[in-house]
Amino acid sequence: MNDVSATDPDAALARLRARVRGKVLALGDDGFDAGCAGFQTAYRHRPAVLVRAAGAEDVVAAVAHAAACELPVAVQATGHGLSVPADGGVLIDTAGLAGVTVDAQARTARIEAGVRFAAVVDAGARYGLAPLNGSAPDVGVVGYLLGGGLGLLARQFGYAADHVRAVELVTADGAARRVTADSDPELFWALRGAGANFGVVTAVEVDLVPVTRIYGGELVFDLAGTPGLLAEYLRWTETLPEELTSSVSLIGYPDLPVLPERLRGRHLGHVRIAYTGDSRTGEELVAPLRALGPRLTDTVAEMPYTECGAIYNDPPQPHAYVGDNVLLREFGAGQADAVAKLAAPGTAVPCVVDVRHLGGALGRAPEVPNAVGHRDAHYLLRVLTPVGLAEPNEVRAAHRALLDTADSVVGRCQNLVYGRYADGAPERPADDFWEPADHRRLTDLKTRLDPANLFRSNRNIAPGKHN
Repeated sequence: MNDVSATDPDAALARLRARVRGKVLALGDDGFDAGCAGFQTAYRHRPAVLVRAAGAEDVVAAVAHAAACELPVAVQATGHGLSVPADGGVLIDTAGLAGVTVDAQARTARIEAGVRFAAVVDAGARYGLAPLNGSAPDVGVVGYLLGGGLGLLARQFGYAADHVRAVELVTADGAARRVTADSDPELFWALRGAGANFGVVTAVEVDLVPVTRIYGGELVFDLAGTPGLLAEYLRWTETLPEELTSSVSLIGYPDLPVLPERLRGRHLGHVRIAYTGDSRTGEELVAPLRALGPRLTDTVAEMPYTECGAIYNDPPQPHAYVGDNVLLREFGAGQADAVAKLAAPGTAVPCVVDVRHLGGALGRAPEVPNAVGHRDAHYLLRVLTPVGLAEPNEVRAAHRALLDTADSVVGRCQNLVYGRYADGAPERPADDFWEPADHRRLTDLKTRLDPANLFRSNRNIAPGKHN
């Protein structure tokens, strides 16, 4: 431990403030509470020190301070991916790192750690290119990539992490590094799938794809008139081309005046579609769904990729929620009916159910391997409940019951495990997220690079402990 830090924490904090170009805030300072808040409002980080970084050099200073004082480090850009809040320690806010540079000839972009996908979509569109973003353009790029990144065009292009070319980060020793497949193949492998465990990322370089338009949107059905929608959706996905990525959500809407009248008090099925082929073929592919019955909404049509956020219309306002998921090799009609029943109106715990069709490029290893596992999954089944609608134990039991209806479970998807319950994070063995052999490999690397487990406010890989 640094002698100054050990004997005089105030002096250590003053030294940190002198090194940081951005802001260093302690508990009680103006802006501290607001800086610790993120998109997930059920809970927030409770650090001892908040560093609002203005550049990569501020991140270096913050990590060095944390290491010297033996404090854990947490990172936040938008707060969408908050999983294990940091109590005490140092929270590094990277939202101020907001640069995006597109290399049109190489079809790549360098993206700093505070950037949201909307900015990259707009920047790429100027050159006829697009990033492999998820359903919500408001989500931060880096956190999404470090966990794998399951995007709108995932069946055609694979996980977004498969298309990362370089990662700039600060490791536990306070060193700023640029990591590529050539410079450090082992760390590069780990960063793409388990990256939050190995440092604070300040920028990434990623591939862009030549997509300017899609045939996409959503079909919304009233489940009272189309009760078998989930099973029919699963049958429909069996013969789809890789160019079509889709999902279905079952959502019960309360009868509240704040909601549009067409949604109030209804249990609805939302089928979301993104297809990069021509619109005529897209219409033919979607026709079986349209034949299932009348739709309350049908927005599936040709659209510029810059409007892709309209497919899901994810809420942009911060809110509180918990959720879980399982990755499945198979998902049959009988299981679908059981899931739909457990999520039907009148159940004790309201559950939003979402099923995503995987396969295609998601099932193939990328040209440069990475730590994203469980690629043999064909579907992702997830469940989500807004906080406050039931007691935590009841929510946990309802989620477990719903997910346990599914057979052929191969693991869980990092990006789509939302938050923790109020009385503690659900216990998950590491190979829920990583294959056992990969977890051993990650543990060995963690032991070498971060033996003190400085970076542990995440889906943590503890040093020296193989699963």
